[in-house]
Amino acid sequence: MSEAAETACRADVWLWRARFFKSRTIAAKFLEEGRVRMTRGGVETRLDKPSRTLHIGDELVFALGGRLIAVRMEQAGERRGPPPEARALYTTLENN
Repeated sequence: MSEAAETACRADVWLWRARFFKSRTIAAKFLEEGRVRMTRGGVETRLDKPSRTLHIGDELVFALGGRLIAVRMEQAGERRGPPPEARALYTTLENN
């Protein structure tokens, strides 16, 4: 696997691997609706396509289940593993 592949991942795949969604299809629909904001290098953008690439250090903000979730991507991950492995893919950010 190349170094770029280890540090980057499709948005829908990463949200699924991190266990925010039960399937990639649900994650893709959520992204297509423009319900995820990403901050990279201080610039905030709204993700509107499941194929958008996330890189380590990107910060994501989205509402899910009545809660506002803010996370920083720490790893791309290689698979959808058990919950402890999924939690290692991100760190939770404090809501201001």
